[in-house]
Amino acid sequence: MIQVYTGNGKGKTTAALGLALRCAGAGLKVYIAQFAKGKKCSELVALKKFKNIKTEQFGSCRFIRKATKRDFELAEKGLDKVKLVLKEKKYDLVILDEINVALSLGLLKLENILGMIKKTPARTELILTGRNACTQIIEAADLVSEIKDVKHYFQKNIKARKGIEY
Repeated sequence: MIQVYTGNGKGKTTAALGLALRCAGAGLKVYIAQFAKGKKCSELVALKKFKNIKTEQFGSCRFIRKATKRDFELAEKGLDKVKLVLKEKKYDLVILDEINVALSLGLLKLENILGMIKKTPARTELILTGRNACTQIIEAADLVSEIKDVKHYFQKNIKARKGIEY
């Protein structure tokens, strides 16, 4: 099954990690590739405590305003790794965190992602997160959840908090 968590609201990665936690608790193996992310964050610390969850980041340690050559290289490296992970069929759940953002920034080609989705083993649950999921990704999915931004405390200039936003 292919799942997409998209929208402008907070909680897409959190929803995907909740599913990872559920899978780990059931004894399933989880692989998480984080695209366009390279900073240390609290979820990585927590996920390291699970022997059946592997997480890798394929992004620089900055917010991407204008993509650099390095951003493209990291995204391609991540996609190559995910293709290998799917081919090996060792994981029950594969999460591509912020891949929709990588696509919308032009770091990856849509046809490569769609091809990878088509080659996903039937027994592997594949999750794609990030705002701006394109129509073709939504059409390829079996489940799509749109997380809507109704109200957010950032509008009151409250800064990101450790353990809550990162």
